[in-house]
Amino acid sequence: MKRWVAFLPLAVLVLLGALFGLYALNRNPEVQPEAMVGKQVPNVSLVTLREGTELNLREAASEGPMLVNFFASWCAPCEIEHPVLMNLKGEKVRLVGIAYKDAPQNTQAFLTRLGDPFSEIVVDRDGRAGIEFGVTGVPETYLVGRDGIIQQKHTGPLDERTARAMAARAK
Repeated sequence: MKRWVAFLPLAVLVLLGALFGLYALNRNPEVQPEAMVGKQVPNVSLVTLREGTELNLREAASEGPMLVNFFASWCAPCEIEHPVLMNLKGEKVRLVGIAYKDAPQNTQAFLTRLGDPFSEIVVDRDGRAGIEFGVTGVPETYLVGRDGIIQQKHTGPLDERTARAMAARAK
């Protein structure tokens, strides 16, 4: 009887290895960057940077088309993209900024230094909204239609051509 008990940890380890192996074989490990395109904007409420009030992104979408841009002060590509976003401000495009995993004071310093292109800015301190949107990294920009459906996603810094095309669809 004592010999059997000595092999119990080994048997449990083999069983766990088999379970994890079967799970891995039946799982698709590939990232699906367009997973949210064609779906309703997530029903997420976040605190605004300026007023400290709550903004529900689904309700905000009901007010008309918008571009939702995930950015962060610690993100070098976000700084590269920023002049493009500033140009969109002049075209009267509704641009909602989501400060992703960033301290509000750092976000405010970033916007003070580079300019503020956003109609509204909300803070996603813990990354919950990023998970709901399926963010794989920042910057990412989503085109949300008047009906609240995500029509397009752009991963990485926006260039002028892509920004203008998205903006034209958001007007």
